[in-house]
Amino acid sequence: MDTRTAAATEKIFLVINCLLLAVGNCGGPLIMRLYFIRGGKRIWFSSWLETGGWPIILIPLLISYTRRRSVAAEAKLFFIKPRIFVTAATIGVLTGLDDYLYAYGVSKLPVSTSALIVATQLVFTAAFAFLLVKQKFTAYSINAVVLLTVGAVVLGLHTSSDRPEGESNKEYWVGFFMTAAAAALYGFILPLVEMMYMTAKQGMTYSLVMEIQMVMCFFSTIFCTIGMLINNDFQVIPREAKAYELGETKYYLVVVLSAILWQCFFLGAIGVIFYSSSLLSAIIIHVLFPVTETLAIIFYHEKFYSGKGVAFFLAIWGFISYFYGEIKHSKREKNEGTIETQLVDPTLIS
Repeated sequence: MDTRTAAATEKIFLVINCLLLAVGNCGGPLIMRLYFIRGGKRIWFSSWLETGGWPIILIPLLISYTRRRSVAAEAKLFFIKPRIFVTAATIGVLTGLDDYLYAYGVSKLPVSTSALIVATQLVFTAAFAFLLVKQKFTAYSINAVVLLTVGAVVLGLHTSSDRPEGESNKEYWVGFFMTAAAAALYGFILPLVEMMYMTAKQGMTYSLVMEIQMVMCFFSTIFCTIGMLINNDFQVIPREAKAYELGETKYYLVVVLSAILWQCFFLGAIGVIFYSSSLLSAIIIHVLFPVTETLAIIFYHEKFYSGKGVAFFLAIWGFISYFYGEIKHSKREKNEGTIETQLVDPTLIS
């Protein structure tokens, strides 16, 4: 495979992972909120659903193995080595904690508010990416971070009257700070995953990325399963399903759909990190929060403020700024490469 074909393939996979991230990022919070507003109350169970769909990853892994097997009979079933396995398992436990913090916040806050708080994750990701993986910032990426952060601040000015009916002030603010903690922790997890890729000491392929994702989700699910056992969630779930406002069948439909959408989110996030960077993954997550808010306003009739329109505009502006900078950077590297190939030693010319 020549360089151009490889670069084109990488771009295609990057776009696919961006789409997976977009679907999961917008759909995950909405379906999770639906679970809570229609009678669901199990926070540990809801956090479990964020990674409980990990067996889905076995499907593309099996397809990948079958293709390798058709080419070489001695093809390995898995590529992951013990060093990466342990690192992925550790990150998985941190992800389980992050899932619980986020689920708690979503159980107490409107989607539009929780999306606003999660948007601050970009600042944490930028800081940790600089510290852990020496992420290089351009004027365009800095501009994107600033614009997206300002958008979050604009939305933050309107949260005072956003408390759901029947919820105490204390519950609201506990949910607020739990969501903020989830944003900070995930802002640390994304660069940590990127650092794992950089220090892997083995060839990185997309199949290996999926294996890493499966290990992370597996250990995250174990973490949440322990929480469910302590909280007696397994005994309560059948009764909760029967009492669910939308009916028992739709309860389980919501549960399954939640697991699928969150798996799209996590697989897309680590895929974008693999083909680009943790900063781009965070920016995509951030730029989509106005879309999530708009959908919440449409489906859940949450309050709309003019500030949300301003934040949407700033998010799009920041997103365009980042990609414009990336395009300029790619063109500059291409031009520099062309110049280098033209500077051939005259003594080598026959």
